[in-house]
Amino acid sequence: MSRFLRRASVVLALACATGAHAADSGIRISDAEAESIGKKIWRNECAGTKDGLTSWNKGEDFPSLGIGHFIWYPAGKRGPFKESFPGLKDFLQSQGVRLPGWLVAAKACPWPDRASFMADFNGAKLTGLRDLLASTVGQQARYAALRLEAALPKMLEAAPAAERDKIRTEFYRVANSPGGLYALMDYVNFKGEGTSPTERYQGEGWGLLQVLAGMSGSGSPTAAFSKSADRVLTRRVALSPPARGEKRWLPGWRNRLATYAP
Repeated sequence: MSRFLRRASVVLALACATGAHAADSGIRISDAEAESIGKKIWRNECAGTKDGLTSWNKGEDFPSLGIGHFIWYPAGKRGPFKESFPGLKDFLQSQGVRLPGWLVAAKACPWPDRASFMADFNGAKLTGLRDLLASTVGQQARYAALRLEAALPKMLEAAPAAERDKIRTEFYRVANSPGGLYALMDYVNFKGEGTSPTERYQGEGWGLLQVLAGMSGSGSPTAAFSKSADRVLTRRVALSPPARGEKRWLPGWRNRLATYAP
């Protein structure tokens, strides 16, 4: 992304954060940039594999779908993590993407558990869903950008007053650096804004808010961001319920964070 486009992106995001009219705000990225960032997120979440676009991890109560492993809860089930696949579905429809009829009609994930999901993995619904998700990488990246666009006002509202200037400063310092927009988009999609009280272990969150608040140093902004994210996620694993076995995910998470500051 050119320096002009990076600056345009953060100026527009600032307009959003300071209450400018919605028509004058938003993260602007070209189709090529959206496709490039989307492919990076896809590699991060599921090694860029098509099968990885429809996943249901052992020990979880929901499938993770698309390049960003967007969560979709079955009917009657909810958890501490923010559901994001219904928003993607609505966004794709708003962009004129034709969705299969069963997906349009679905009010919740139609597979009640992992066993039924895996039994149907090569069935028509999940095969067709993978085809759809593989053909809409750029649109999914734009959906992730929308989440980032909305993140800063939420984080500033949730943060203690004494930390708001630091969080705002670090957000723009990362966004204006080479590769920074990708790092912010990927992390907020990966671990959320950090504003939800349900996304805490022993009172400690692990979202973008906590990473920005924990940044230090005057060197590369993306390197500082990556190091802070490592500390935040290491703390998350240490505080997580042992039954979740989150330690097994930490090496992969660290590989992901390394892409923020190549």
